[in-house]
Amino acid sequence: MSFFDPPPPPPSLSVAEVEYRQPVWLGPPANVLPGVVPVELLIACTDETAVAVIGIRAYPTGFGFTLSVRLRRLSARQQDPNLFDVAFEGDQIAAAFLRFGVQFADGAKATNLPRYDVHRCDDAEPTAPVLTAHGGGGGGLAWDIDQWVWPLPPAGPLAFVCEWPARQIDESRVELDARLVLQAAERAATLWPDG
Repeated sequence: MSFFDPPPPPPSLSVAEVEYRQPVWLGPPANVLPGVVPVELLIACTDETAVAVIGIRAYPTGFGFTLSVRLRRLSARQQDPNLFDVAFEGDQIAAAFLRFGVQFADGAKATNLPRYDVHRCDDAEPTAPVLTAHGGGGGGLAWDIDQWVWPLPPAGPLAFVCEWPARQIDESRVELDARLVLQAAERAATLWPDG
């Protein structure tokens, strides 16, 4: 007998299979292949920085796209750009934070600034559009971050807007006819029924 004899095995537990369903406003449905809008929308470009939207992927519940950021140079004193965490300087948003958002034709908008009601525990549907980051990555001079927007936009202009004071980008926007996104959502293929 050893001083470190293993403990007896725990009793067998019967755990019922539980299916998790992510709320529709937090991300694209896993059982759907999206319709695609092949676009490259340059929102802002300076001598040092470019911000663009690449390839819209539309679902029956919302749409995704890649936010593409390119930097010409990054000095040794500069850190990687702040693309994820909002930092504040006093009561102002830090100049180093890339502000990004979308605006629907009806004026509703969603931004990458924190929205505390999006992850509520009661699963109550948000009352305004939602924009969330969904993976991607990069570093140094090139970043590609997947984004999710819920719900689908109404017909009319769909705007992509950014501002990045530390990179000398004033508020800039580019618009797309939301009809392209809505038509792509109609082409999305449901692989199997939900639930």
